[in-house]
Amino acid sequence: MPYVRLIPIILTCPLRGGMSIVRIFEAFRRSYNMPALATFKNETFTDYSDPKNVAAMEAAIAAARAQFGAEYPIIVAGERITTGDWITSVDPADHKKVVGRVAAATKELAVKAVDSAYEKFDWWKHFCPKARGRILLKAAAIMRRRKHEVNATMVLEAGKNWLEADGDTSEAIDFLDFYGREIFRYSQVQDVTPCPGEENEVTYIPIGPCVAIPPWNFPVAILTGLTTAPLAAGNTVVLKPASVTPVLGALVTEILEEASLPEGVLQFLPGAGSKVGDTIVTHPKTRLIAFTGSMEIGLRINELAAKPQPRQIWIKRVIAEMGGKDCIVVDKDCNIQNAIDAIFVSAFGFQGQKCSACSRAILHKDIHDKVVAGVVEKAKWILDGRIGHPADKNIYLGPVSSAQAFKTIKEYIEVGKREAKLVVGGGCDDSVGYFIEPTIFTEVDIKARISQEEIFGPVLSVIKCDNFADGIAKANDSIYGLTGAAFTNNRENLEYARKNFHVGNMYLNRKCTGALVDVQPFGGFNMSGTDSKAGGRDYLFLFMQAKTVCERF
Repeated sequence: MPYVRLIPIILTCPLRGGMSIVRIFEAFRRSYNMPALATFKNETFTDYSDPKNVAAMEAAIAAARAQFGAEYPIIVAGERITTGDWITSVDPADHKKVVGRVAAATKELAVKAVDSAYEKFDWWKHFCPKARGRILLKAAAIMRRRKHEVNATMVLEAGKNWLEADGDTSEAIDFLDFYGREIFRYSQVQDVTPCPGEENEVTYIPIGPCVAIPPWNFPVAILTGLTTAPLAAGNTVVLKPASVTPVLGALVTEILEEASLPEGVLQFLPGAGSKVGDTIVTHPKTRLIAFTGSMEIGLRINELAAKPQPRQIWIKRVIAEMGGKDCIVVDKDCNIQNAIDAIFVSAFGFQGQKCSACSRAILHKDIHDKVVAGVVEKAKWILDGRIGHPADKNIYLGPVSSAQAFKTIKEYIEVGKREAKLVVGGGCDDSVGYFIEPTIFTEVDIKARISQEEIFGPVLSVIKCDNFADGIAKANDSIYGLTGAAFTNNRENLEYARKNFHVGNMYLNRKCTGALVDVQPFGGFNMSGTDSKAGGRDYLFLFMQAKTVCERF
C-alpha cells in the first residue's frame, strides 16, 4: 500500500478547525478502500470460575434439555424438507435420551442439493466479497452471544465437558472472524510487476459448488470452518453434517441464516455417507470436497473425486484432513512435570477423541519410570469420581461419541492387553452412557497395533527410547504426520526436532493439542491429509483460483 502518498496530504492540509491526523488517515483509508476492521484476535475462553458464567451455562443446559426430541429438516434450495426417515441423535452420556431427530436425505435430494448449489453459484460468485465477509463477521457476533447455548448443546450431543465445548465454540468464532477478515484481503487486486504499455492484474475468483463433510469430534469448530471458508471465497456449499452430531450442524446453519446468509447459498443435507456422501462427491457439478475424518473415508473420497464423471468440466479439488497417531517425545533433560501435564491433557482431553491427541508417549529410558508414574497418578485422579455426565461442570472425562466408537475402542484395549502391559484403566461400561476409563499401556513395541493404528479414544501407549534421536525416529515411524511435541532443554535437540520431526504441526515444550486460528495453522503430512493449514493465511486460496488479465494499449 503506497503510504508515502500520505506525505503530501499531511504537508498541505491545514491542521485547524478540528482537522486531525487521525481524520486525514481516515479519509485516506476510504479513498483506498482499506477496511476499518479491528485486528483479528482469538476468542477469549469462558471463565467458569465466575459464578455468573456457571449459572448461565447451567441455565443453557436446562434449556437445551427442554428441546430434547425436537425435529430438524433438510434445507435444499431454501426449502425445508422432511423425508420420513430420521437420524436419531442421542446423548452419549445417557443414550436413552434423544437429543433430536434430523431428517435424513435421499439420493434424489442429494442430487438436487448439488444442482441447486450449482445454479446459485452464478449469482453468489458476483456477490460483493466484502459483503460475504460481513456475513461471517455477523455470524461470529451471533455465535458469541449464543455461546452458552452452543456449548450446552455440545455437552449434551457430543459429550464434551464444559471447557472442551467452550474451546470448540471459541475456535468456530475464530474461524468466522478470521475468514471474514481474510476475504477483505483476498478481494484486492494482487501485486504484479508493471509492464510498459500494458495493464496487468491478478485476482482471486471462486471456483464452484463445494461439498463440506465435517467430523463429529469438533462438531461446531471444524464444521463452521469447512462451511464458511468456501462461502467467504464466493462458492456455494452443500453441508453434510456428521450423523453423530447433526443437531449441532442444524444449529450452526441457523446461526448463519440469522446472519443473513442468502437463501440457497448453503444446502443443509444430513444423511448416510453411503447414500448421500458418495452422491455429492461424484456429482459432476461438484467442484471441491472439503473433508475431515478418518483416513479410510478420506482416501475413498479422493479416489471417487479423481474419476471424471460424464459432463464434468473440471478436475475436482479435495481438501482432506485424515487423522493421526500423534506423540510426545520426552528427553531426559527437560521440565518433567510440564511433560507429564502435557501428556495427560493431550491424551485424555475429550476422551482422546481428537486427531491431534497424544496416543503415544515416547520417553527417554532415564526418565521413563518417573514420567509414567506421574501420568498414571493423574489418570487415577480422573478415576476418583471424575468420569460421568459432562453436564456436571466437575466432570473431566465424559463418554465416547457412540456405540460404534465404544465397540472399536474396547476392542483395541483387548488388543493392548495382549501386546503390552496395562498399568491403569481399561474399564468399559455402556450400560447408561458410552464410558471408557483412561487407559495406559507400557512396554509397547513401536510396531504394535496400538502404537501404529489410530484408536481415537482415551488410550495411551508408552514407548521407551534410548536417546532423543531414537525418540524422534520412533515418532516418525507412522503412516501419519499430523501433530507432535517434544520436551527438551537441550538446544541441539530442539533444533534436531525442528528439522527431523516430520509432522505438520510440531510443538516444542508444550502439548500437542490446541492449535489456535492464525497462530498455529493446522494440517498434517503423509496419511494425515493434504496439509491444508486450516486457520492460516493461505487457506482461503484453496477455495479459489487466480485469474490473470492483461490489456495492451
